Amino acid sequence: MSDIQSKKTILRIENISKYYGSVNALNNVNFSIYEDEVVGLVGDNGAGKSTLVKIISGNFPPSKGDIYLEEKKVNLKSPSHARSLGIETVYQDLALCEDLDTVSNLYIGREICKNILGFQVLQKKDMERKTLEIISKIGTDFPSIHNEVKFLSGGQRQAVALGRFVEWGDKLILLDEPTAALGVRETNHVLELVAKTRKEKGVSMILISHNMQHVFQIADRIIVLRHGEIVGIREKAKTTPEEIVSMITGAIYVNQDKITSPQ
Repeated sequence: MSDIQSKKTILRIENISKYYGSVNALNNVNFSIYEDEVVGLVGDNGAGKSTLVKIISGNFPPSKGDIYLEEKKVNLKSPSHARSLGIETVYQDLALCEDLDTVSNLYIGREICKNILGFQVLQKKDMERKTLEIISKIGTDFPSIHNEVKFLSGGQRQAVALGRFVEWGDKLILLDEPTAALGVRETNHVLELVAKTRKEKGVSMILISHNMQHVFQIADRIIVLRHGEIVGIREKAKTTPEEIVSMITGAIYVNQDKITSPQ
């Protein structure tokens, strides 16, 4: 057993499949995520990466298979249900509400309310104060937390999305192309934030990225998807970018520890 496998299992995926009519987006996917590790999930376009993340984040159910969170079988009914269990997701499109400000975007579904004479009263000042603390942790220059998100720059919008996992990521954080469409400075800041959050909170993460340099910079293990199936799982220290790219493209077909020529 490796050092990683001796740790507590945070997430276990068993025989997850997703069918859209005759199309198999995912086929019998199996893997585990352990405590305090970052796993890179890589594959070409259409490999099934985003479909898998959407299943784990509660956006839709698998066609078959089971999900275990800390060894307890869970039926993720919605994104809010997944969040209540400690699963936070940062989507490639950021999933922000354009006409709401930073405070409202951070606290959607998590509004701070106080019971006053039987009525739930929104605690705006508390939410604003906490939002300033969250943005301060991220370290991004911000004009005002009251500006509508549609008026923010790309980096500022990304900071709002990242604020969710910085503050509420508890057991597992799913990062779906978090550096997409960002400049070099902003990208480096995101990667530093991921490393900082992991160090401070000890939370496990799944990182989807097409950038192999980023994956090798922060991941402990790398899972390769091809045509909806896992074709290889490698510890970063025991592989190379060239081998991972070969798995992605099908130059070699890897199934666990067996390597054969592609059919």
